[in-house]
Amino acid sequence: MFSVCKSPAGATLVASMQRYGFRAISSSILSNPKLSDFPLENEPVLGYKKGSKERKELEAALKKTAAKMDDVPIIIGSEEFRTKQVQHQVMPHNHKHKLAQFYWADQKLVQKAIKTATETQVKWDRTPLEERIRIWQKAADLMAGPYRQELNAATMLGQAKTVIQAEIDSAAELIDFIRMNTFYLKEACKYQPISENPKVTKNSMRYRGIDGFIAAVSPFNFTAIGGNLAYTPALMGNGVLWKPSDTALLSNYVIFKIMREAGVPPGVVNFIPTDGPVFGDTITASPHLAGINFTGSVPTFNRLWRQVGENINIYNNFPRLIGECGGKNYHFVHPSADVGSVVNGTIRSSFEFCGQKCSACSRMYVPESLWPKVKDGLLSIRDTLKVGDVTDFSNFTSAVIDDKAYARIKSYIDHARSSKNLTILGGGKCDDSKGYFIEPTIVQSNDPTDRIMTEEIFGPVLSIYVYKDKELDSAMKLVGGTTRFALTGAVFSQDEAFLKRALDEFKMTAGNFYVNDKSTGSVVGQQPFGGGRMSGTNDKAGGPHYVLRWATPQSVKETFVPLEDIDYPYMRE
Repeated sequence: MFSVCKSPAGATLVASMQRYGFRAISSSILSNPKLSDFPLENEPVLGYKKGSKERKELEAALKKTAAKMDDVPIIIGSEEFRTKQVQHQVMPHNHKHKLAQFYWADQKLVQKAIKTATETQVKWDRTPLEERIRIWQKAADLMAGPYRQELNAATMLGQAKTVIQAEIDSAAELIDFIRMNTFYLKEACKYQPISENPKVTKNSMRYRGIDGFIAAVSPFNFTAIGGNLAYTPALMGNGVLWKPSDTALLSNYVIFKIMREAGVPPGVVNFIPTDGPVFGDTITASPHLAGINFTGSVPTFNRLWRQVGENINIYNNFPRLIGECGGKNYHFVHPSADVGSVVNGTIRSSFEFCGQKCSACSRMYVPESLWPKVKDGLLSIRDTLKVGDVTDFSNFTSAVIDDKAYARIKSYIDHARSSKNLTILGGGKCDDSKGYFIEPTIVQSNDPTDRIMTEEIFGPVLSIYVYKDKELDSAMKLVGGTTRFALTGAVFSQDEAFLKRALDEFKMTAGNFYVNDKSTGSVVGQQPFGGGRMSGTNDKAGGPHYVLRWATPQSVKETFVPLEDIDYPYMRE
């Protein structure tokens, strides 16, 4: 049976029930599921210095992964499927090299997966919480140990991440999601409603999955997000259809295999690579849709939301829609700021992983008084950044993800070249002959409302507006007034009074706000992640509330004495 959360005085209640001739509706409702205590600690990020054990293991994993082309099937329940719609994942930094062959599911297969997930959910939901937590802890241990470098190698080669970016993502963050979500679930279970007289009545709360299925739609840019989007709903007792990104297919498949090895039963999570519109149209047409867990673009999320709205009368539940949609993230620099912190933080935030982070700094506001020093610092460091193959550990960054991203990002650079309001200060070169390479590019804009300052680019392009020191107030209004995004932002200042003001003025401009630090680098358990406005539903992945978004609570009242009257004492006076 589904174990419920902590419930003290179980023995007393059983005795009371026996005395009055009543039986518990389920022994598990009165039992403590013995959720083991474990510390809330982040997975250490390894250093990969020359000669280190982890570096040698990673280099071996990179060679092994690059030497073969994996064949990745569609997986529904315990069955594998391959269709005629054959696709390939290539290395972004060497797009002639095919890393994996996979297949798109058609509408019938997506419908089959819906049926499988919905049927499996009923059985999986009855698996005790302590058993699910045991599986997740085992999976985290596998990811931290024997599969760590396989995850990193698949992420580096398939998504063009440097070693440190892969280690932070496909090792540490993924492991943190798997471990910490079980911790948050355990902590949530400690709450129980008031029972004024437990010898007479006992109130309890239990968390169930949602009947139906959850659709998890994950992006390319973080391997860890794929694991979180698919397996956090599963942890809470749901059946899941996981649509991985075509450009993160191999690393996501490694996660799927690890979770199966750890003990997640077939059918709980179904691995469904497919064309986006086919997936979206099919899931939103099913009455069993219970929720969508999404990370991606605003237009795609809007389309899914609109389809759910149009079909609202067919569903068995009101589907839960959770989405993170990126941002136009900012660094706002005050005249009192430390220039070194501004320069170094902005370079890292804007250009690590080619700016393909939802939180990457894409626009910056700099006071005229600091601009000469900031400009010199940015350009001098930008000129030292090496761009190339991820297997060369001296490279700072690599290629953008695919030809579509390359064309989109290049169009903004072309716009900068042709606009009289924009000046390319550094970078701007693009070359897709071997890989999808775009130089880290810095653009100065004389117009704070130019589209390069307001639209999400999702690439290595930093746009800067220089404001007059005396126009500080007007410049601050630009942050929230020129874009509909509100994901991350940072303010740099040594003026305490200004920082207090900025915390209020910029309150609605970012879900994750940084003071004298870069706008990237949120850590699970330390900075729960998410933004408002068009950046998403701000459900804070990596925090304690996220797991409960995928559960449906049930209040249970048990009465242990017979009800003998229908009137009340005052009525007898």
